[in-house]
Amino acid sequence: MSSLLLVNGRIHTQDPACALATAVAIRDGRFLAVGGDMEVRELAATGSRTIDLGGRRVIPGLTDAHFHYYDWALGRRRILLTGVPTLGQLCERVARAARAVVTGAWLIGQGWNETEWSDPRLPSRDDLDAAAPNHPVFLWHLGLHLAVGNSLALQAVGIDSSTPDPPMGVIDKDSTGRPTGILRDLAINLVTSHIPGPPDVEVAQAFQEGFPCLHQLGLTGVQDQRLMGGLEGATAFRVWQGLQAEHSIDLRVWMNLPGERLDEIIALGLRTGMGDDCLRIGHCKYFADGAQGVHTAWMLEPYEGSSTCGIQLTPMDAIEAALRRAQGAGLAIAVHAIGDRANRELSCVFERVLGERPESGVLPPRAPHRIEHLQLIHPDDLRRVARMGITASVQPLSITDDIPMMAPTIGPRTRYAHALRSMLDAGVRVAFGSDSPVTDPNPFWGIHAAVTRRKRDGSPAEGWHPEQRLTVTEAVWAYSMGPALAIGRQGELGSISPGKLADLVVLDQDIFNIDPMEIAQVHPVLTVFDGRVVHETG
Repeated sequence: MSSLLLVNGRIHTQDPACALATAVAIRDGRFLAVGGDMEVRELAATGSRTIDLGGRRVIPGLTDAHFHYYDWALGRRRILLTGVPTLGQLCERVARAARAVVTGAWLIGQGWNETEWSDPRLPSRDDLDAAAPNHPVFLWHLGLHLAVGNSLALQAVGIDSSTPDPPMGVIDKDSTGRPTGILRDLAINLVTSHIPGPPDVEVAQAFQEGFPCLHQLGLTGVQDQRLMGGLEGATAFRVWQGLQAEHSIDLRVWMNLPGERLDEIIALGLRTGMGDDCLRIGHCKYFADGAQGVHTAWMLEPYEGSSTCGIQLTPMDAIEAALRRAQGAGLAIAVHAIGDRANRELSCVFERVLGERPESGVLPPRAPHRIEHLQLIHPDDLRRVARMGITASVQPLSITDDIPMMAPTIGPRTRYAHALRSMLDAGVRVAFGSDSPVTDPNPFWGIHAAVTRRKRDGSPAEGWHPEQRLTVTEAVWAYSMGPALAIGRQGELGSISPGKLADLVVLDQDIFNIDPMEIAQVHPVLTVFDGRVVHETG
């Protein structure tokens, strides 16, 4: 492999041994040396490419610690509904899609969010029937914990007024008992299990189409998450393995496995961390509750103006049993927990199990256990999470996306929401992600949200709970070293250090020395993955 030298830069290494440098030498996919221009130039081999950075800022390659890659990649080929401003325009997009395919073909879309509409009512089966009367239609909500289907979709899977709610799911019905088309949490799988999935070759193409899109954002790694009870996990794992066999993965992929398959995972002898530099088996994923926007997050107190405290999905005793079995088999677990009740109960489970003496000869998992989201958590529970070394996998862009929804649903409890500063101050290990396609995968939008706690339009002027803001240095760390620590690969990733895998990003603006409101406009001009330039602007 040819060598690459980057000189005349301002390199934020995140390596205490050489915190600031101007040059880096790369050879055979790893950082060979980091330091000053003269010393690094002396290492240039014949045929090396040298890039003068012109004083630009360099940071380590960024990793999205919570990414639904299958849903994001396939969603780019579906009816895109993110940002649709009205229900009427949603229906127009469905009608347009119906005209482009044969009668009877399924129409799948995702990304709508009624809280952004001036009339924030949920769409119904009747709305979709009018838009596409001759096609089954199924549209995922932005948060992936709610979806809506039209009459043909419901009829295709046998959902009617007599259909009971499935375990861990809700079928919304009107006052007469007729399903409205809205399905929540595992009720969604009543439909998705009947929708024909795309062939593996199409999935592989969609996966590969996504790599350059992420490189343009400065992302060199994703920690790929699973949906609860979905069928995409097996397909994603199969496709990832096929691409890796062809040496066709241009990302560091940490592939999480569905927790409901734990028996099979253990029987096959799979362990967290197995794999190579581009694809590794990750955590076993579980779900403690649903989502706040659709009132299925599990809360200590009822939602504002409601008697409901949300729903518990996987029972805590089942998660506790799974944690013990997984840990004994060298598997780490990741648990989705949004509400303060879910996070309290879950922290108690971890405290009990991790406080037990391990069996003799049992090797611990190669990565720490983790909680996904921790969207609302009491400070007492944060301290327990910190003591146990649990990773907090959090999504800073959700801060600004959730502002319109949070106060009406949980009132003054918003002071405990997305409490990033409290997490760091408590000593919690934090890794940043996007939850894409729930939010945009642009990490600079996430860094901007963590640092300003303001929307990209500048509101609110003082920031939403500004006491929870982070510094730019902390936010960059949480998108680089944080994810590396979360998967036990801090010895190979997360900093620009000699011997580590050569992933880095060169920026068009110095993210550490601009107005924080300008961070959302920062763009990579060069992305290096595995020692190769994979994105470069003119």
